Amino acid sequence: MDDSTPPTRPETDPYAGARDPGPDAAATARDLDEADPLSSFADRFHVPEGTLYADGNSLGPASDAALASLDRVVDEWRDQLIEGWTDADPPWFGIGERLGDRLAPIVGAEESEVVVGNSITVNIHTLVGTFLDELLAGNGPEVEGFEAADGEFSPTATGASDATVADDATETAPAVLVDELDFPSDHYAIRAQLRQRGIDPERKLRVVESRDGRTIHPADVEAALEEHDDVGIVFMPTALYRSGHLFDVERIASAAHANGAYVGFDAAHTVGAVPHRFSEVGVDFAVWCSYKYLNAGPGAVAGLYVNERHHGLTPALAGWWGHEKATQFEMNLTYTAAASAGAWQIGTPPVLAAAPLEGALDVLADAGIDRVRAKSLALTDFLVGLVDERLPDVEVGTPRDHDARGGHVALEHPEAYRVSQALKEEGVIVDFRPPNVVRICPAPLYTAFAETLAMVETLEAILAEERYERFPAQEGGGVT
Repeated sequence: MDDSTPPTRPETDPYAGARDPGPDAAATARDLDEADPLSSFADRFHVPEGTLYADGNSLGPASDAALASLDRVVDEWRDQLIEGWTDADPPWFGIGERLGDRLAPIVGAEESEVVVGNSITVNIHTLVGTFLDELLAGNGPEVEGFEAADGEFSPTATGASDATVADDATETAPAVLVDELDFPSDHYAIRAQLRQRGIDPERKLRVVESRDGRTIHPADVEAALEEHDDVGIVFMPTALYRSGHLFDVERIASAAHANGAYVGFDAAHTVGAVPHRFSEVGVDFAVWCSYKYLNAGPGAVAGLYVNERHHGLTPALAGWWGHEKATQFEMNLTYTAAASAGAWQIGTPPVLAAAPLEGALDVLADAGIDRVRAKSLALTDFLVGLVDERLPDVEVGTPRDHDARGGHVALEHPEAYRVSQALKEEGVIVDFRPPNVVRICPAPLYTAFAETLAMVETLEAILAEERYERFPAQEGGGVT
């Protein structure tokens, strides 16, 4: 299955009719909920009574299983102390690799290609840094079937500003291609990694612009690669954090390799909601968090993927937990990288921040990522259909095509911030993203179609009665 293609549904589709709520939306929602094979999963999650939770694309709720795995590890810490590293069941020592093994099928990778560790931004630092070092050493990607990806990298300087006299390091340095709608932290990390190598990010961070402020067209990524032959790394999201636009991972990976560049992805807004095939389509590396659709808790440990052809490289941010496990406790002063994605772990894993992920993955395994994706598309179809029918002053800023839509829907309104505050006051938990977006995420593991209808009905009343006018305009950059 392609990253951007919805799963094939059975002949008897439990979500038939989701695209068209019809004149009796309540009856449609009731029928969809009765037919929903995932309807019982909501009972495994904790959402406060009277709350309609639509912010799981920022923080997923606690499940019984996640809390149980956390409680077990807390008990092990209390009862076993340091022996928990070896005697806990399972031992803490291999927690990064063990959870990575379980995540591998969700992202379409071999077990050795996935590990849990660090935070998502730290993983961007170490992985982008690693591949920048490879490029600076003259080593480009080597991918069968792509003539330009021949394992060598020797860029020519392009795009220099007439007003800037670049030093030799920047003139011949590799560039990193990103897009203007990225989550800002990604750019912060990449700029830092360029600066640390004496490369001017103003000249070597190349940015693909959006045509509409909502999406990034893959043809524009391809055009940027054709225009700039110094691009050594393409780093894109799998889905845009604001609009939910889902990228064509395979197309972008092919374009990068066809132009001799490595390709990496920030998959924070898709892992746990959208199936991936990272290994099959040749993605070089990827990162993600686990507190959104994986429902592993606030600040939970992150994950990363590195294609097996890159195993053995020395990470840009080396640390003792990325050392080969067989000799890690010999305490040698010379670093020997693990021959797997585990090499990109840095410090001792935060066991308490990783423990809930184990239980959360039990829930996801029971549901199945393909079934999760099928329901997610149906829920967002239903939501978009209701907005079209009932909210004429609201624009849907998320692509309507299944192959271009992630797990949430961006609703655009000039008073989006105040509308989001009014929704929260009435028990509908959403978030606001500037300048004009209310993000609504009907997450498939714990959201019913009837609840999605109730969210829209609440929003309809708020807009019709202008209840949002009771709230002040946003001032400053508070948490939303």
